[in-house]
Amino acid sequence: MKAMRFHEVGGPEVLHYEDVDVPTPGPGQVRVRVAASAFNAADNGMRAGFLPIPVVLPHVPGYDVSGTVDALGDNVEDLAVGDPVIGFLPMERDGGAAQYVLAPADALVPAPTTIPLPDAAALPSVALTAWQALFDDGKLTAGQRVLVNGAGGVVGKYATALAKRAGVHVVATASPRSAEAVRAAGADEVVDHTTTDLLDAVTEQVDVLLNLAPVDPERFAALVALVRDGGKVVSTTAFMATPSDEARGVTAATVFVLPHRERLAELVSLVDSGALHVEVTRRIPLTDLPALHAEATAGRIPGKVVVLPE
Repeated sequence: MKAMRFHEVGGPEVLHYEDVDVPTPGPGQVRVRVAASAFNAADNGMRAGFLPIPVVLPHVPGYDVSGTVDALGDNVEDLAVGDPVIGFLPMERDGGAAQYVLAPADALVPAPTTIPLPDAAALPSVALTAWQALFDDGKLTAGQRVLVNGAGGVVGKYATALAKRAGVHVVATASPRSAEAVRAAGADEVVDHTTTDLLDAVTEQVDVLLNLAPVDPERFAALVALVRDGGKVVSTTAFMATPSDEARGVTAATVFVLPHRERLAELVSLVDSGALHVEVTRRIPLTDLPALHAEATAGRIPGKVVVLPE
């Protein structure tokens, strides 16, 4: 089979499109014929050696995947050959930037039926990140208020939709380019961060500040004033500390997404019911993955890109 691998960490040039043996599933594993993998910023960080994830080299990136079950290992009972599936694969193992991938059976769930199977690869880790940030780390409940800073990104739109569905009042920041999409996701208030000072625009404190945007540490610390006493600050910007305010009981949490099979299955049901929109902004062939990594190295990639193996 064909796969994109790196044998050493480094720049995008360490990625090589090469022939690899088709893997054989072991106990508790399935082999998936890949429909698509999705690119995430962490893929770029892992290839560059910036993220402390213990991958075994050579490594195939692409831990978000969609495809069709192709073969079963022993002791797999709830999946069958031919099942369309999606999964958030263990990040330290080979991913889906290949024609086939081995996956733990408990990492896979039935794919959405209302969108193309390749596009479904764009769902798992980003939607799980939004859920974890809001409800596991943020402890949000109906009737509360959340401020989503950076709601125009993919995780931000999922977070906005999930919070609104849970009965939470959503205040969201967005640029003019993404404001309409953020409103469509369910935001109650949209603040144009390009023209408006957030500290002036938010007139009622929130229970949770969810930061999804690159922000200056001093500015981030100032935004904590928008959180009520006893509230929470949650952030996905792992490269810097998440600020808190211990004097007011405002606590901090930094999200590093965790797998959760039951939750992923629920997110799929929300897609099929129309409550969540899976965003795919580009579809590229696997052979173009090094160029995508080069683009990510040069700057942030907007939207969601899925990678097609054939």
